[in-house]
Amino acid sequence: MAHTQNLAIFRGALKFKSNKEKIWGVLILLSIITAIEVVLGIYKPEILMGYIAGMKVLNWIFIILTIVKAYYIAWDFMHLRDEASGLRRAIVWTGIFLICYLSFILLTEGGYIESVYSSGYMTHDF
Repeated sequence: MAHTQNLAIFRGALKFKSNKEKIWGVLILLSIITAIEVVLGIYKPEILMGYIAGMKVLNWIFIILTIVKAYYIAWDFMHLRDEASGLRRAIVWTGIFLICYLSFILLTEGGYIESVYSSGYMTHDF
């Protein structure tokens, strides 16, 4: 039973003629996202240093771009696009939830440790 692969990304906005072209297209997309992350990490624009929900806007941008990259890696290179919709949702939404949850825990604990270092030693009676 022959199965034809979907050779488009961005919900059909970009179409490719072969698998090789599609791999290069997705690689370029992921490289552009990574380049944006690197440039933002180096220059750290002052306009992105404001706080939203207790975290810098720049950190939110990094988290969102990382989730987008993880999604496209799983979607195209791991061929989730060709699976049943229930399996796709189970894998993608579980991954997104775990990434968001672990990022929240990491940033919350990092904020606590930063406050301990900046305000001095704190003792807790557990």
